Amino acid sequence: MKKLPTILTALAIAMVVWPEPAALAGEKQNPAVQQEANEKRQFSAKASVIVNEALTFMNEDQYSQALDSLNKALALPELNAYEKATIQQMRGNAYYELDQYGPAIQAFEDAISSDGLLPKEASNLRINIAQLLIASGKHAQGAQMLEDWAENGGNLKPKHIEYLWQAWSQAENYRRALPWAKKWFDAASPKERKHFDLLNFLYQALNMSAKQEDIVKQMIARWPTDKNLWQVWKSLLANDGREKESFEVTKMLYLGGALDKQREFETVVKYYGLYNMPYQAAKILERELNAGTIKATPEKFVQLSDLYRQAREYKLAIPALEKAAKAANKAKHYVDLGEALYKVNQCGKTETAFKKAMQLGYDQGKSWMLIGSCHYDDAATEDKPKCPYTAANEKNLAWSTKRTAAAAAFDKVPPSSSQARNAKKWMDFIAGEKSNLVRRCKSAIDTYGPNCRDVIRRAYKSMPYAGEFPLIDEKCAKYILRFEKEFRKGVKKTEAKTE
Repeated sequence: MKKLPTILTALAIAMVVWPEPAALAGEKQNPAVQQEANEKRQFSAKASVIVNEALTFMNEDQYSQALDSLNKALALPELNAYEKATIQQMRGNAYYELDQYGPAIQAFEDAISSDGLLPKEASNLRINIAQLLIASGKHAQGAQMLEDWAENGGNLKPKHIEYLWQAWSQAENYRRALPWAKKWFDAASPKERKHFDLLNFLYQALNMSAKQEDIVKQMIARWPTDKNLWQVWKSLLANDGREKESFEVTKMLYLGGALDKQREFETVVKYYGLYNMPYQAAKILERELNAGTIKATPEKFVQLSDLYRQAREYKLAIPALEKAAKAANKAKHYVDLGEALYKVNQCGKTETAFKKAMQLGYDQGKSWMLIGSCHYDDAATEDKPKCPYTAANEKNLAWSTKRTAAAAAFDKVPPSSSQARNAKKWMDFIAGEKSNLVRRCKSAIDTYGPNCRDVIRRAYKSMPYAGEFPLIDEKCAKYILRFEKEFRKGVKKTEAKTE
């Protein structure tokens, strides 16, 4: 008997059994009833000749010729129910061998409806019909028929249970397949990977995440090196809103060296970023970029710099942005680079980056405003000048030169820019700071000048006697040059009289 080309392992369709007494073993029968039953389960001489001819054809695998003979036999008048049932069974067998499942099913159903079969024979034939329905692609119909047979007292064997979950699965009715799959799983000894895979698949298809998680954990215990199982568990946790647990599984896989695909490493980076660990995420991304497990692209360098900047590690972000800008040659990347450089007060490089961004079309007003802000913030780190404040100080002191550079940058903001008003305010503010400094120094001279004149005069007057310049107020030291010519003459006259 050939095998069915489907999920079924085989379809055992028994050949016709020639007339047997109807009595069950061990059951006492009324002789008259038994005689009547035997007579009903016999072939007439005319029908026997044709049916034997068909049987000969079938034994020689000539099923088309056998069908011709059986159709002739079926056309004979006055056939009894047993003859009809037997002929229909043989027709069903012949059609099955010719891969004509539809006619085979119909012939078997006609055999049952002929009332010529014993209950057990009809029951067995229903199993055959169910399996043929499944084999012919009518999975749900065949599975339902097999279930009905079981509910009516049929004894399901292990192979029937397997047929049932397979048929319902092929019909994509996974809820009907699940009970039979669980029976198949529970009965399996030893349990193989296929038994676990089936429940895993069905639980997933039915969105039974708790059940699927349980079976996956059992599978991990058996096959701990199977990375896909860990990934499934991780996804289940994430889908169930247990992101923290999913992250722990991901971290364990990464630290254990179980990952080898770019998307897996990217997931690790993403999780570290989500859980407010941007520095660790950046370090992992940088390590995998250097190792080549994550492909180096401008976008990845930008991501690396973003992570470092989130971690406030601006200096570490700069090399990644430099690579991104050089590789992509886009204004946005130069802007990001310029902003990072601004954070660490590298104003010269900030200006270079923004000039490149402007060449590539970035907003000039925003660029010059940030350049000016960088120079001004950098100037704030310098010591303020002390009085007196001279023209030489203006040119040489860092506090002054950096503010001058800031003002020059603000002055380059185009008048048409939305930033022009702010730029003008900054220029006025810087000019005001300088004016205040000059005024403060002049005020200091005006305040201390008169008092210091007397202090310096007394110091000069006492020099011939003290042998030194006895300045009693150090604040007046800066005014010595101012009054030297006036009082030095008096000192010389005093020295002449002494001589």
